[in-house]
Amino acid sequence: MLPNNRKRCAGFGTVHRAGKRPFAQGSCRQNAGGHWTRTGRKLAGSFLAAALVTAALPLPAFAQQSPEFAYSAEKWATLKDNKLEFDEIKDLIHEYNPTVIQNAISYKDYLTKNRDDVAQEYYDRANEIYSSIEYPDSDSENYGSGVAAALRNEQQAKSLMEQGDENTDDQATMRIQYDQAEARLSKQAEGLMITYWTQYYNLDSAKARIEQAKLSCQSEENRLAAGMSTQSKVLSAKEAVSTAEASLVTAESNLASTKENLCLMLGWSYGADVEIAELPEPDQEKIAAIDVNADIQTALDNSYAYRLTQKQLTNARTDTVKEKLTETAKNQKETISNSVKSAYDSLILVQSNYEQAQSALTLQEVSMKSADAKLAAGTITKKTYESQKASYTTAQVTAQTQKLSLLQAMVDYDWSVNGLASPE
Repeated sequence: MLPNNRKRCAGFGTVHRAGKRPFAQGSCRQNAGGHWTRTGRKLAGSFLAAALVTAALPLPAFAQQSPEFAYSAEKWATLKDNKLEFDEIKDLIHEYNPTVIQNAISYKDYLTKNRDDVAQEYYDRANEIYSSIEYPDSDSENYGSGVAAALRNEQQAKSLMEQGDENTDDQATMRIQYDQAEARLSKQAEGLMITYWTQYYNLDSAKARIEQAKLSCQSEENRLAAGMSTQSKVLSAKEAVSTAEASLVTAESNLASTKENLCLMLGWSYGADVEIAELPEPDQEKIAAIDVNADIQTALDNSYAYRLTQKQLTNARTDTVKEKLTETAKNQKETISNSVKSAYDSLILVQSNYEQAQSALTLQEVSMKSADAKLAAGTITKKTYESQKASYTTAQVTAQTQKLSLLQAMVDYDWSVNGLASPE
């Protein structure tokens, strides 16, 4: 049974969050009779590998792919609520991401096709073009443009014939490419969630800068009243306040945009009210247990790009294509190994930065306690106290953002091992 804030399209298994704007293409829509219907043009899969969908398309929100028995009732409940947990991202991408859904539809065209079937589609299309070519009579009024059009069509048909000869795609290669697209989207969404919290914590720094600017402005106004400043300095101080306030507005806008993009990627409709849960703590023990050499081999075994090249090499029919793919596989193997090493080095560097930020925060905590005591005793000014408070806030934000940077570095390393190490 669906939560009260969802709507389902009858006959399509498509779930919508009520009260939100539906997607324009292929969406569910409520008609005049109050019934939910599927709208939009039919989605057809292309036989060209270059047509692999890699950008989000305006498909229905929450058009889950898997049958109900794919997960437990408890798991479905967490996936269908309005709270986003970090460890749900991969499943949400798989079930509700518009691109993944579109790719799943397109993949059905390949379920029974081998390399020859795919090549034949190129040949068929080329033959259709060849059969439609007509050269005009030499005395025709539009002879020049007619010949040009015929030559363009002939060149297009020839190109399709060549693509058929060079085709290395089949059901298996398309499956790898679609899985790769899904993995990239999962990684992107995880990065967006980390970015969201980084921007969220940076709001504290923006707010602290506003308070500092206001205190400086007040101090300058007091100095002007005492004849110790100038009107231009006061105006500059006021401009600094306005600049700080404008920066906060921009930061809040960026935060809202990041959240919207993340939610749209995961299937929520535009403007949905989603709670973004806190991120997990970086697993330091996991980092300490990393065996880079073993992970390099795992990365090669898992690499979508490397596996795709190997499969295409098996499917290749011409010596030229085989030689090209053999060289590609060789280069990919070396590049993937270097990519994993680089990701590990970055992880260790970020871990060191995080530990330094934690140490700096500890020192600032001591200074803040001292400032609290001095303010209570009346031995420091309000401005000095606020300056220390701003330093403490900055240290807090730095420690938080460094923690999130460490989490991002872990995500990058994990994905490099699990199929997405750069192949080039």
